[in-house]
Amino acid sequence: MYLPVDKSDMKERGWTETDFVLVTGDAYIDHPSFGTAIISRLLESRGYKVAVLSQPGWKDTEDFKRFGKPRLGFLVNGGNVDSMVNNYSVAKNRRKRDSYSPGGIAGKRPDRAVIVYCNRIREAYGRVPIIIGGLEASLRRLGHYDYWDDKVRRSVLMDSGADILIYGMGEKAVLEIAEALDSGIDAGDIGWIRGTCTKQRLESEGGSLNVYEDDIVLPDFERISKDDEEGRREYCKSFRMQYRSNDSVTGRRILEKYGNGCYIVQNPPQAPLEREDLDDIYALPYMRNYHPSYEQYGGVPAIKEVKFSITSNRGCYGGCSFCAITYHQGREVRSRSIESIKAEARLMTEDPQFKGYIHDIGGPTANFTGPSCEKQLKKGMCGGKDCLFPKPCSNLRADHTYYMKMLDEVRNIEKVKKVFIRSGIRFDYLLADKKRGEDFLETLCKNHVSGILKVAPEHACPSVLKAMHKPDISVFDKFGKKYREMNKKLGKKQYMIPYFISSHPGATLDDAVDLAVYMHDTGFVPDQVQDFYPTPGTLSTAMYYTGMDPFTGKKIYVAKSREEKRMQRALLHFNKKENRNTVIEALNKTGRRNLIKVLTGGKQHG
Repeated sequence: MYLPVDKSDMKERGWTETDFVLVTGDAYIDHPSFGTAIISRLLESRGYKVAVLSQPGWKDTEDFKRFGKPRLGFLVNGGNVDSMVNNYSVAKNRRKRDSYSPGGIAGKRPDRAVIVYCNRIREAYGRVPIIIGGLEASLRRLGHYDYWDDKVRRSVLMDSGADILIYGMGEKAVLEIAEALDSGIDAGDIGWIRGTCTKQRLESEGGSLNVYEDDIVLPDFERISKDDEEGRREYCKSFRMQYRSNDSVTGRRILEKYGNGCYIVQNPPQAPLEREDLDDIYALPYMRNYHPSYEQYGGVPAIKEVKFSITSNRGCYGGCSFCAITYHQGREVRSRSIESIKAEARLMTEDPQFKGYIHDIGGPTANFTGPSCEKQLKKGMCGGKDCLFPKPCSNLRADHTYYMKMLDEVRNIEKVKKVFIRSGIRFDYLLADKKRGEDFLETLCKNHVSGILKVAPEHACPSVLKAMHKPDISVFDKFGKKYREMNKKLGKKQYMIPYFISSHPGATLDDAVDLAVYMHDTGFVPDQVQDFYPTPGTLSTAMYYTGMDPFTGKKIYVAKSREEKRMQRALLHFNKKENRNTVIEALNKTGRRNLIKVLTGGKQHG
């Protein structure tokens, strides 16, 4: 049974009130790939009455009164994707489609959904407890650069008027908050829970906040939001301090002061869920589909890719500069038990729509299945270096044994014809596994590729890859050679398509030309080229805004003009006829006219 979506559902259950109303910017999809489903089902399993208010009308308060005032409070998220990313393309044009809405219809969620929803709740009910979470709140928990406003915005906790912000994966935090509220503690007094942020005032100013020696005090918001060189350096300093304290073992309390005397207080991160906890989460009674009321619109497109996919792990120590996972899920990797994965796979085989194909078993990075090293478990993630960049750490525990066993056992379940891996693998991690790397490559090519393997080198130029925290292109070339040899050995005609990013900080127009030449000479025709999209919480976004590397303070080139972005993108799609004139324009501008015939006429580069 789905959770209540209106009063009639409450009546059917015999409820006169709810404990929590969960408000979300997505359509209601009761599947564990969606945070709304996980949080609501988890609370339900602990005896709380939860109703789901999906995509409410936000022009007035009427929809927010649908279930009446909840006994304990409102839980608010913007959806599986930041509402601004969901609503706008990188060119800041309004998107015409929303995969998380019924029928893919755009316009069913407001810009800055978390702020708008909270403000409407306040209008409707005044001082009712409001807890915000999900990706949109998590990545905007402190002062952050906002690409759409092109300025540094305040913590979303300030603008939303919410009481508590849950950042990261929120299962532990939401249960602790629910318990505190249920025991009669006022939401404004719940300031000790890990993985949360609150607003507080100093004790000397009539509040309850004391600043301790161990606290990390960030530069004031007033300083990081200044639109000048000094402000940008202060922003870099703040980002660096946050980034290095985003660990459940070594993380400390973080304070950010605002001009009105208020502090945003970020408690240390929650520890990641261990295997038994993850197994319990994914065993909750999800309906594994969108709410049936959406059938009249043709369903919700977002279910298509995940309905027959399995999340096997969380967290990522890959450390890509442009990825928000480091700031949201964290670098500590944990995975589910093989029995838990198999149980979910068996559930899929009972679905009338299941055709024998599991689309994915993976996570942020499919072939990460546990902590990066033994040291990390006791002392936390290293604050000053990455596990894989610029090359794999000598302490890295690269081992595909567990993942291979998982894939093998699921593959042998009755009614399962094929198991694909679509969530992406780290080829440098595969190469770092000296014991089982070759075995995994063989099982990957033999059993888990649907003709084309999609991988993400992202660029080919050393300076750009350094800014991205990605390995040298020679590592990708080595993997590519092994992949081709393995397929030849197996007698399979399978190909590889790389993903690349244009206009990433550090990438000049000359770099884009070099990347185009690399693709031409290696025979790669890109399936997708993504313009760099500055989103809150990433290292790359900090570089984009400040024009410098936050960790070194060194200047870094940033392509910001629409003209240059257009040319960089066209160069990466040099094979398209409609890009020919733009490619020639870029080659003329960079003084590399000798490449015109190479990139537009099919000539081999010497």
